[in-house]
Amino acid sequence: MKRFLLILLSLVLFTSYAAPKKKKSRSRRKSKSESVIKSVNYPCSFDDSKQRALVWFAKGDKPRPLIVVLHTWSWNFEKALPYAEPAVKYNFHMIAPDFRGRNTAGKYLSMGSDAAVEDIVSAVEWMKKRANVDPDKIYLMGGSGGGHMALLMAGRHPEIWAGVSVWCPITDLKKWCEFHKGKGYGKHIIDTLHGDPRTEGGAAKEAAKRSPVTWLENARNVNIDIGAGINDGHTGSVPIDHSLNAFNILAGEDDKIPQEHIELLTLKRKVPAGTPPVKDAGYGKRKVLYRKTSGNCRVTIFSGAHDILTSYSYKWLAQQKKGKAAVWKEFKDDGKAQVLTK
Repeated sequence: MKRFLLILLSLVLFTSYAAPKKKKSRSRRKSKSESVIKSVNYPCSFDDSKQRALVWFAKGDKPRPLIVVLHTWSWNFEKALPYAEPAVKYNFHMIAPDFRGRNTAGKYLSMGSDAAVEDIVSAVEWMKKRANVDPDKIYLMGGSGGGHMALLMAGRHPEIWAGVSVWCPITDLKKWCEFHKGKGYGKHIIDTLHGDPRTEGGAAKEAAKRSPVTWLENARNVNIDIGAGINDGHTGSVPIDHSLNAFNILAGEDDKIPQEHIELLTLKRKVPAGTPPVKDAGYGKRKVLYRKTSGNCRVTIFSGAHDILTSYSYKWLAQQKKGKAAVWKEFKDDGKAQVLTK
């Protein structure tokens, strides 16, 4: 019996020393703005479906601007959070709709479909019913795939927007499919359209319908700011001629960018000779390499790649008012950019 007790005691001591101590799990602490941004479902008039979105209602009783924040190509509304959070700082009402989700899954109702367009229109109407929205200050922001959708919305529903801020946008789906040789992002387009827009007439027609370049002439009275990093298309996925060609649709005849300049900037990453130097305090230490302005539209090519300057967007949009000429007043910012999620 004594021997048995000694063996039992030894086992207990061994176990207490040998058992590894469990580490306390540390959950990531939410930022103050992230904790007040909520996920909701709202109705879409296209098919009476419930659609998902992130939402923030501005503080105070007075009318406040509304910003619609659009997610990127390969992600859904939840990944729009980094671009949505500054709405709390600037006290804008905010909604970040899903508009039928990722463009990677081959779902026909994603990628700029009529349903996706109506999702965003319905999101604005839903917010106007629930918040004191200033109707002259409804803004739209997006980068990459979100830039594609933002410019598409500017062309299809110009009556809504006081300002649209886009970064590295895809503006021509057929052209982008060709750039990726039908693979990767190109395959997303082929799968979603149920055909190859490079070779099939039906798919080409659908690609054109879902491309901003088809509709942008309607947006000449909308204040639009387009930005793109000069290395995009080389170290990023969207060549900058998408941005430059979009500007040319919106620009007056005397302000259009010559095709040889577009090719030089896009293919060679070189600024055309004689281009006047540009300084913009809003870009901080980041260089503005090339800029053209025509009426209510501006395009900026800066040192960077597939990037979005979120803070810059909010500050520029805050100056814009529906029905008024675009305000290009300079302001200070740090020029920090976020690499856009693909």
